[in-house]
Amino acid sequence: MKLPKSAYTDPPWRMHEIAPEFTVEDVWALPTPGGPDDFPRLLKLMSGGDTSDNPSWIARTLFAIRWKLGELFGWDDPDSKVGSRVATLRDRLPADLREGPAGPTFERLPFTSVFLTSNEFAAEMSNKTCHAVMHLTWVPDGTGRYRGQMTVLVNPNGRLGRLYMAAILPFRHLLVYPPLLKGIAKEWEAQANNFSPQ
Repeated sequence: MKLPKSAYTDPPWRMHEIAPEFTVEDVWALPTPGGPDDFPRLLKLMSGGDTSDNPSWIARTLFAIRWKLGELFGWDDPDSKVGSRVATLRDRLPADLREGPAGPTFERLPFTSVFLTSNEFAAEMSNKTCHAVMHLTWVPDGTGRYRGQMTVLVNPNGRLGRLYMAAILPFRHLLVYPPLLKGIAKEWEAQANNFSPQ
């Protein structure tokens, strides 16, 4: 379920102080019901994902087209990555977050962990179109349980980045995120009895 941007902007998330120039692209309630200590389970699920395992063939095709366009136009070249085109957000972290764990390693997605707390996590990626952050939090769901929340934060790279983000918006909302959320729900349920935080 898509949430209003205030679901990210109103709570006192640490991310606010770290990337104030980033804009909120989307906020999503994740179909991951659980208890107060299930945040590590969400992190393991999300860091192990891959665009090629999206349950929708349309979404998989769109991702494949995007990676091919990135290859043709050099959008994803090494000089466009975090640490090259843009500095890592880890350089901005206050001491308490810098000394803490960065978070999980992503197996197949182009994200690098930035910081991790008991209920908040951020990972970043960069290419020639934008510098983006996946911000995950673990929040009460209003029924006495908890669920994940995902915010997509973006700092577009000039005119190209703004045009690119505007062009992909309808595809993301209509063809990518709905099946992605269904896949998350299915994987969450399947892993319910097999989770190990290691």
